[in-house]
Amino acid sequence: MPNWHEISEELKQAGSTFDVIRRKYIKELSQKTDRNVIIYYSGWLQKSNIEGLQVNDADKNGLMTVIHKLDRSKGLDLVLHTPGGDTAATESIVDYLHSMFGNDIRAIVPQLAMSAGTMIACSCKEIIMGQQSSLGPIDPQFGGIPAHGIVEEFKRALSEIKADPISAAVWQPIIAKYNPTLIGECEKAIDWSEKMVKDWLDRNMLSAEADKANIIQTIIKELGDHALNKSHARHLSIQKCKDIGLKIVDLESDHDLQDLVLSVHHICIHTLSATNAFKIIENQNGIAFIQSAQNIIMQR
Repeated sequence: MPNWHEISEELKQAGSTFDVIRRKYIKELSQKTDRNVIIYYSGWLQKSNIEGLQVNDADKNGLMTVIHKLDRSKGLDLVLHTPGGDTAATESIVDYLHSMFGNDIRAIVPQLAMSAGTMIACSCKEIIMGQQSSLGPIDPQFGGIPAHGIVEEFKRALSEIKADPISAAVWQPIIAKYNPTLIGECEKAIDWSEKMVKDWLDRNMLSAEADKANIIQTIIKELGDHALNKSHARHLSIQKCKDIGLKIVDLESDHDLQDLVLSVHHICIHTLSATNAFKIIENQNGIAFIQSAQNIIMQR
């Protein structure tokens, strides 16, 4: 299978027909696995200032479009490339995917599935990753600020004021910036995201594990603890994901599959880089829901 440069040359020779070449490789990937393939790609690395790059409720319409008429008995390989997004939309999307394919869903992560993308991957029966692939922490954010960090700061303020009431003068302007319900909302958001992932791991990826309760606890601690990960943007390698207990399949263990997955990834990135498209949801039959800077294009 071609590498990045070779696909670039193929695009030039074909007259920059991104859709044609992208669909060719998605179809070849499906033929290799004998499974349905849906790509779920965001262009956040190429177009950072566009609204809609993150996981949101509009994506469910795209998934409904591309799942319609698929042979669901073949299961689903979901190729994920996303920065994450809204927790409620993530829950709704996972519930919908499970209603369509049951537990027979594999996540394929060619490069990055961060935050809510990691949550979606954890809902699958296994995650296929390469040495270049990364997942990320699942701790919820409020306006780009970690919910865990807000709660930790508040608890630290309480502790320091109890130990030394004079320190209240230092903490007062900091605490004053909080809305009255902010701490409670942060705690609810943390609890919600962790319970979702626990439930998905319990009934799918780790359902057959004898010691699944302890494994799940470790995974949630490693993915959800902001104090442990230091940054919501932290990249968790394939080895780290294996070490914490996630069911990871090495992309490199099947060289033909590796070539096909990376070819799909490369053409998707070429498409997002060189066209107005900023999000692509598409299946192996060429049914697509493509969001562009001007409009949404549904192609059949």
